[in-house]
Amino acid sequence: MKRKTMLGNRIVTAALAVLVVALTSAPARATSKEIIELQTQVQQLMDNVQRIQSTLDSRFGVLQSLAQQTADNANQVSATVTALQQKLAAQSEGLNGKLDTASGQAQALNDSVDELKSRITKLDKSIQDLQAQLQNLGGQAPVAAPAAPVPAPSSVAPSGAPSAASAPAASPAPDADQSGGQGEGQGAPQGASLAANPAAGQAPPLAETFQSGVRDFNAARYDIAAGEFQDVIHFYPLDTLAGTSQFYLGEIAFRRMRLSDAVKDYNAVLEGFPGNQKAPAAQLRKGMALLQMNRKDAGIHEFRVLIQRHPQTPEAEQARTKLNALGVKIVPTAH
Repeated sequence: MKRKTMLGNRIVTAALAVLVVALTSAPARATSKEIIELQTQVQQLMDNVQRIQSTLDSRFGVLQSLAQQTADNANQVSATVTALQQKLAAQSEGLNGKLDTASGQAQALNDSVDELKSRITKLDKSIQDLQAQLQNLGGQAPVAAPAAPVPAPSSVAPSGAPSAASAPAASPAPDADQSGGQGEGQGAPQGASLAANPAAGQAPPLAETFQSGVRDFNAARYDIAAGEFQDVIHFYPLDTLAGTSQFYLGEIAFRRMRLSDAVKDYNAVLEGFPGNQKAPAAQLRKGMALLQMNRKDAGIHEFRVLIQRHPQTPEAEQARTKLNALGVKIVPTAH
């Protein structure tokens, strides 16, 4: 039984093996054909992918080249724009410098014209005063003339006749006029000097009044100093010390923080006495007063005008320092 069973098992096993081989052999052949077809299709797909990849690479290279060219062009445009901006800035600075120079020159001309106008006005006033004084002297002359023919009674006494006295009195009339004119000419210097300078006896001495004003200013006696400086300006308007006194009036107003009055006084120095030695200081102090009044642009303008008019003065150096502190670029003056 065991042998039969073992043999039967062997037969079954062999049969099963044959069946397995038979079953596996037929699909293997079919599978190999499909695999070959799949491999062919895969190969075709890979070829297509490679072609697409090469196409993409070539087109990507073109795009990279175009992007590089665009970047180069953008850099060139940026560099060109930067250069143009620098040129425009330089030209703008040059134009600003020329405008400032022209403005300074125009201001100087205006100051000169204003000075001439003020001097002409003062001369006209002096001429009018002299004319009025001459008219006063002319009106007083006929009153003094009859006093000349006092010796006439000596010529009348011998004749004793009124008609004879009247005849000689008529003939010496021209001599009396001449003598009266001579007497008036001899006495004119004294009377004319008093008439030409009616306040001469009241006018204080120039140098002493000015020096007293400076002492009172340094001692902070501003009311007294202001009165003394005003006396100098009133009695000696054409003297150099009048311009200096006007500057000190501006300093008094500045120290008292009356900035508007200070600006007016400094303007009076710059317009009425532009050649005065205190003119640069007046321009500087005017600019500082304007800055304290929050008028920054006007103050900067005054500093620039000062540098253009008086470039070598200590006041101009102070103006440069102020402009640098304000962050304002100083354009060199064109020579």
